[in-house]
Amino acid sequence: MEISLNTSKWYDRLWAALIFFTRLPFWRIYQPPKVAYQGVVEFWPLAGWLTAGVMAGVLYGASMVFSYEIAVVLAIVSRLLLTGALHEDGLADFFDGFGGGGRDRQRILAIMKDSHIGTYGVLALIVYFALLFFALHSLAPADAALAILAVDPYAKMVSAQVIQMMPYARTEETAKNKTVYRKFSAAAGIGLAVQGLLPIGLYLWWMQGRIEWGTLIFLPCLTMYFLYLFIWRRLRGYTGDCCGALFLLTELTAYLIIAIPAVP
Repeated sequence: MEISLNTSKWYDRLWAALIFFTRLPFWRIYQPPKVAYQGVVEFWPLAGWLTAGVMAGVLYGASMVFSYEIAVVLAIVSRLLLTGALHEDGLADFFDGFGGGGRDRQRILAIMKDSHIGTYGVLALIVYFALLFFALHSLAPADAALAILAVDPYAKMVSAQVIQMMPYARTEETAKNKTVYRKFSAAAGIGLAVQGLLPIGLYLWWMQGRIEWGTLIFLPCLTMYFLYLFIWRRLRGYTGDCCGALFLLTELTAYLIIAIPAVP
């Protein structure tokens, strides 16, 4: 009997999200049906709880042994290893496609699907990692770890809205991962909001006014919205690479906001 996304179990989509968004061998424990991968975005922020927990733990733990500069680099590397650089690959392809030779929709899609990285992709990664490093480094180890725990899931929740705002730009056959995300239901949207807002809410409560909550909540959303307008104007749809780029740039916006009070 064929299973549709609407009738698949929530835990199938959760397992699929953990398998899809990390490189940990969850597939050895449980194999969800293929259709469940169409709903992985519903649990993207929850997967962020895991990636953020590892990254924050490595940063704080390593800062007790190594210099803080090394600790920040190790934290970034830990997430790259945990996710297989899934989102960073998307960021590079996004900038290659939209910033390189992508003069029309089909050319942009072709460039983003190409496994080779171009000049725009390389420069985008250099600038991104430099800003990420200095933003985290400007915070004390404990503050940086708490920021990671809050921002990672929140940025994924915000970025996930793109699948509700425009159609997928490819077909399932031409998609890189052979998966087309499906729009989530109202119940799934509420669950997505809880996954993303709970960590950022606890973080703002803990900071007790040290950070302007409205700015931290609003500006990443503004980044996501302007990127959405840009993608819609050029592509009339999103891809997995667009999702990865949206997440990293939205997340980076939040880190830069948090780093502002720490600048002397």
